[in-house]
Amino acid sequence: MLSRSSFTSLVVGVFAVYVAHTCWVMYGIVCTRPCPGPGPAKEERAGGAAGCIWPYLARRPKLQLSVYTTTRSNIGAENNIDLILNVEDFDIESRFERTVNVSVPKKTRNNGTLYAYIFLHHAGILPWHDGKQVHIVSPLTTYMVPKPEEVNLITGESTTQQIEAEKKQTNALDEPVSHWRSRLTLNVMVEDFVFDGSSLPADVHRYMKMVQLGKTVHYLPILFIDQLSNRVKDLMIINRSTTELPLTVSYDKISLGKLRFWIHMQDAVFSLQQFGFSEKDADEVKGIFVDTNLYFLALTFFVAAFHLLFDFLAFKNDISFWKKKKSMTGMSTKAVLWRCFSTVVIFLFLLDEQTSLLVLIPAGVGAVIELWKVKKALKMTVTWRSMRPTIQFGAYNESEKRTEEYDTQAMKYLSYLLYPLCIGGAAYSLLNVKYKSWYSWLINSFVNGVYAFGFLFMLPQLFVNYKMKSVAHLPWKAFTYKAFNTFIDDIFAFIITMPTSHRLACFRDDVVFLVYLYQRWLYPVDKSRVNEYGESYEEKPKRKPHRE
Repeated sequence: MLSRSSFTSLVVGVFAVYVAHTCWVMYGIVCTRPCPGPGPAKEERAGGAAGCIWPYLARRPKLQLSVYTTTRSNIGAENNIDLILNVEDFDIESRFERTVNVSVPKKTRNNGTLYAYIFLHHAGILPWHDGKQVHIVSPLTTYMVPKPEEVNLITGESTTQQIEAEKKQTNALDEPVSHWRSRLTLNVMVEDFVFDGSSLPADVHRYMKMVQLGKTVHYLPILFIDQLSNRVKDLMIINRSTTELPLTVSYDKISLGKLRFWIHMQDAVFSLQQFGFSEKDADEVKGIFVDTNLYFLALTFFVAAFHLLFDFLAFKNDISFWKKKKSMTGMSTKAVLWRCFSTVVIFLFLLDEQTSLLVLIPAGVGAVIELWKVKKALKMTVTWRSMRPTIQFGAYNESEKRTEEYDTQAMKYLSYLLYPLCIGGAAYSLLNVKYKSWYSWLINSFVNGVYAFGFLFMLPQLFVNYKMKSVAHLPWKAFTYKAFNTFIDDIFAFIITMPTSHRLACFRDDVVFLVYLYQRWLYPVDKSRVNEYGESYEEKPKRKPHRE
């Protein structure tokens, strides 16, 4: 069996290897090895023996960008297609953004699909007459379950004026309907990069179209659609009465390194959707890449990796601490109950909001662990008699009873402030905020109380520490790892988009932990006091008598 220290060292070692391997893979993606050829003219004289693939854009051709829409996934000519955007004298170095109105066919209004065909071709030539044109296809519609109507639970007023119509079609709310993607983001790889034909990257290869010019091979401009920019907030429901919808077409150049990175990220999001993740689940992942600067994104990776490591170590030490815990001396039972209540409420809130499984599953596991801690704190034992459970509570000793008195005293003072604030906040939201149902209002009121005033329930433990003049009974190893995660959460609060209440909760935890540190400095560890494992440092094991 591995000892605790060796197991922790093994985990840290595996983590270091994982980070090093990820960095090496990312370096290989961003920094592509070019072809060591002599040049296009010399290679042509040599008969193309070097095997290099040269950029067609190096010839500086005059290009044109055309965007068409159609209900068919394949087109062979200019039949049944609509031209919605035509950019003559297209400059690949200049970014632009244009909004056009797109005519919505009847088939699309009846839950059909509309496709956008983007062509990059020589100026003055129709795309299907140009042998050196490149094109890419993207659906302008997607299917998603519409968000339930939110109403004022007191007055019954809706955010829209169609509440009666929605009531008649409540069974349709669970069925996916066609939504309009209001943004189309295009990129062209502008680097004059020479690829090595013998080691062509597979991710870029599928976007490349190559032509033979003389004795050398050239690749045509690489056209790319940034699907990560298609966010749920930009989607619009397509009604049967809709005849035109706006489409914002934006273009920007892209480097080879960022193009390869973006291809891998889009493939990862697509894989999540193949595993059953919904459009909303995938949107949470997209937000990390789109709403964050590329340098911040690299920082986010390292921060997330360390967050995962500290989460695991805190989890391991917390479970080990409570598994060996025999006495609740110095521990606030009310704080344990509150943490359990808060975790369960947050889990139910995330479940009601249909949050991503990446967030929901860890929250559910945390709720189960907190319920187990409550069982340990209350010394509960469950016995089954004739298929009926019987719950028994263990007895407290004198020191535990004294701790319980301090805990009750702290909760008495705290209730004067906490309960009016929570009730007032719930009443205010009931009158001024719209919700899907009464259950949604109840869960939102609880979770707002947890986020806004949850730190107040950390105060009973501080009060117990103050009355007992000791902090030796606390799980300091787990506290230390959680503290590192608290400061990491502060970084995430600036980098990643999140609710304001959750962002404030991150900084709130910093203040409480600093108070814990102050108490640890104020109350040094007493070697004669029993620690959290029921042991005393002054109790030395009896040694066998030494033989002369």
